[in-house]
Amino acid sequence: GLVLGVYSSEKDDGAAQFTSAGDAFDRLISGKLRELLSLCGPPLKKGKTRIFYGLHQDFPSVVVVGLGKKNAGVNDQENWNEGKENIRAAVAVGCRQIQDLEIPCVEVDPCGDAQSAAEGAVLGLHEYNELKQKKKPTVTPQLHGSAESEGWQKGVIYAEGQNLARYLMEAPANYITPIKFAEHIEQKLRSFSNVKVHIRPESWITTEQMGAFLSVAKGSTEPPIFLEIHYLGAANTNESPLVFVGKGVTFDSGGISLKPSSGMDAMRADMGGAATICSAIVTAAALNLPLNIIGLAPLCENMPSGKANKPGDVVRAKNGKTIQVDNTDAEGRLLLADALCYAHNFNARAIVNAATLTGAMDVALGSAATGVFTNSSWLWTHLYEASILTGDRVWRMPLFEHYTKQVTDCPLADVSNIGKYSRAGGACTAAAFLKEFVTASHWAHLDIAGVMSNKDEVPYLRKGMAGRPTRTLVEFAARLSQDSHS
Repeated sequence: GLVLGVYSSEKDDGAAQFTSAGDAFDRLISGKLRELLSLCGPPLKKGKTRIFYGLHQDFPSVVVVGLGKKNAGVNDQENWNEGKENIRAAVAVGCRQIQDLEIPCVEVDPCGDAQSAAEGAVLGLHEYNELKQKKKPTVTPQLHGSAESEGWQKGVIYAEGQNLARYLMEAPANYITPIKFAEHIEQKLRSFSNVKVHIRPESWITTEQMGAFLSVAKGSTEPPIFLEIHYLGAANTNESPLVFVGKGVTFDSGGISLKPSSGMDAMRADMGGAATICSAIVTAAALNLPLNIIGLAPLCENMPSGKANKPGDVVRAKNGKTIQVDNTDAEGRLLLADALCYAHNFNARAIVNAATLTGAMDVALGSAATGVFTNSSWLWTHLYEASILTGDRVWRMPLFEHYTKQVTDCPLADVSNIGKYSRAGGACTAAAFLKEFVTASHWAHLDIAGVMSNKDEVPYLRKGMAGRPTRTLVEFAARLSQDSHS
């Protein structure tokens, strides 16, 4: 199969404007494609397709996809590069049509931006069907033509990184337990000589005095794991690292503050923070990015049992602060509190944590963007600029003192794990809670609860767990590595 792009015509005469690959193919078949396109209906709109059969012996099926305007670039209103998004969406649609025809291999027009084309193809074809007997036919996307192969390869690596996060988030919680999560990541990193993976057991967590993390884990029979990854990509292995921290609750029942049963199965993806940061490190290693990254993922289940945290219990975090657990379903921040304290051991250039932290984040932004709370405008700028390129957007949220007071005004302990006005500004009070465990001057908290899954909002992702914002984290790390060398 072959997927070719065509731009919307600038003029109203409706003549199709091909990409250079489309032009070359049209010449190869003596202008037949252009002729057929003009005969078979109105000009192709963005994201719409037409399939032609029997045009060329090498490509019995050719899908032509609409790319929208040729000169689409950064859209300031949308905060993304529209041209890149158009390519990702169009290529994904084209590749899926080839898959529906049960053709095992598809060549993809680079559309003038091979990285975006590769991302669209690899993200668009991904589906979790490990446990089904009847699987969709696998399709291998390849670059059409020899130009831009470097960009294509980079796009494949970026997309495979996000697909790894999707795989981990989608898999059932009895298949991805804390230890299996850690082993899966370790296996992915085994081939890199500049990566060390430490799978820390419960005894180590206890020695580190991570009382908040342990208090969540104790409700489950699955033992907790603290996953620690060291990627040394910089020429100087002692250069200050970027530290990624991810919430790794492999199943979240809510604990004693039990969640409603409807939709609770989706809580197998409550380790989305750990999945995205670990996948970003796997991707950074595959790209051989010249910087040091440390990944920290506290992994456990949050379950109700005779041993579980009870509302009103007080636990002690690694930095000595006491926490009143007023709601056992606000558990992610307890894991992160201890992991953030530990992150300060590494003299980090920046600490970035990701977590499916609050339903309030989903209420605020839905699936349009990841909410970012940060004490550093430098860090914000890097994240924001990275997200414009990836199309996986971020939006800055407030870290006001106003919210801090709502978690520190606490009857029994130093801080409460929920704001005193319960539902008001829930994502902001959660961020304010985390800030109590951070002294680093460059720290960002990404609340990814709203972007956890995809129904149909991102056209190049199928329905299911989204693995967002893995590519933005990778692009951010890549920018940081250029930053240190400029």
